[in-house]
Amino acid sequence: MNYLFTLLLCCFTFQIYAQQAEQWLTKADQLALFQKQTEKLAFGPIAGTAPSIYVDDTKRFQSMDGFGYTLTGGSATLINSLKPAEKTALLKELFATDGTNIGISYLRISVGASDLSDHVFTYNDLPAGQTDPTITKFSLAEEQKDLIPVLKQILAINPQIKILGSPWTPPAWMKTNNNSKGGSLKTEFYDAYARYLVKYVHEMKKQGIRIDALTVQNEPLHPGNNPSLLMVQDEQAAFIKKSLGPTFKNAKSDTKIIIYDHNADRPDYPISILNDPEARKYIDGSAFHLYGGNIEALRDVHEAHPDKNLYFTEQWIGAPANFGGDLLWHVKNLVIGAPRNWCKSVLEWNLAADPKQNPHTDGGCTACLGAITIGETVSRNPAYYIIAHASKFVRPNSVRIASNITMSLPNVAFKTPDGKTVLIVMNESDKPITFNIRTKNQQITPTLSGKAVATFVW
Repeated sequence: MNYLFTLLLCCFTFQIYAQQAEQWLTKADQLALFQKQTEKLAFGPIAGTAPSIYVDDTKRFQSMDGFGYTLTGGSATLINSLKPAEKTALLKELFATDGTNIGISYLRISVGASDLSDHVFTYNDLPAGQTDPTITKFSLAEEQKDLIPVLKQILAINPQIKILGSPWTPPAWMKTNNNSKGGSLKTEFYDAYARYLVKYVHEMKKQGIRIDALTVQNEPLHPGNNPSLLMVQDEQAAFIKKSLGPTFKNAKSDTKIIIYDHNADRPDYPISILNDPEARKYIDGSAFHLYGGNIEALRDVHEAHPDKNLYFTEQWIGAPANFGGDLLWHVKNLVIGAPRNWCKSVLEWNLAADPKQNPHTDGGCTACLGAITIGETVSRNPAYYIIAHASKFVRPNSVRIASNITMSLPNVAFKTPDGKTVLIVMNESDKPITFNIRTKNQQITPTLSGKAVATFVW
């Protein structure tokens, strides 16, 4: 009897500790680029005094919508210019999850042109002096050239991908300066612009493209871009509660309305809008960039309105890249920092550019490095690897779980819908660090090179 008990106990113990973790590694010196490691990391009993990251899946936070990029108009043009076989292979690499494909699960697109389109346009451009308040002249013709065909191919690979739309400008005839750059939305065209945005959602749906969410305005406090619009918080609140919210509700649209979509240095902007009970009832949450402020400021917005969601929607990498510096800053602040501060999505800026960082509008960004560069060949840049460390493994509806920060090892952990645990860790120091990953009374003890990023999956 004792023998049988001992045998069962040994079998149970073996099952507990037979679990192994996979490790994917990127080093700042580029000697490893999102490389699956061959070393077997088998869990065993708790032992040793190395610094420890404790992963606790009983403490759960926000669910994740996904990780990805902005598919700018320019990105779509470059991808669509590839030969069919090359285009198919690239889109599979980016959006499929099998093998070494990186499984992008969330895309942001511009409503009309962004500054990384090859020219400025909206879907209702009219000759000077004309207006169209009933939006009868709306047309997606510009998007039929590249963006819509590329999105359809992406959706064939990943039908569940979430798409966020962001306008850079309303049609010029709706604006105080009648110009694509700067100016404000005329109050007499609030209803017209709301109809325009609802029309956009409906017309994209007719193309088989569901817009999951819509930000009200890209960078509403930056009217110097081309295209752009100045929309201070009181104006955004008024537009939502008087026009956009009711128009979406009357149209029975399930597209989420997301406010702000600008830097972390102004958490007061979204908080003030969410403080307005007539506006907040139409709002799903707030979106952020990090060209100003600190990622921790997003926690202030969450604490002020914990029932509203947070999204991280844009951060650029400037050309020429500093691979190591870009990798570490973006992983620490975006891939790790944004989810730890309640964000449901993490998006880098443009998916693709050519070797000269084209195309862009006159006055648009001239140094925005794509995640990939499309020229005579396709090359992969820092943002590709930054997002890959999360997108491949932290699938939509994964939930952030608790993990502590120890030593120079920023990290974030998730539980996936299929029951796997994902831990993303970076070593900020110059030297290798040996540490424990402990969970459920078991541990592995990896060594992470200095200035490196690893994703552990078990």
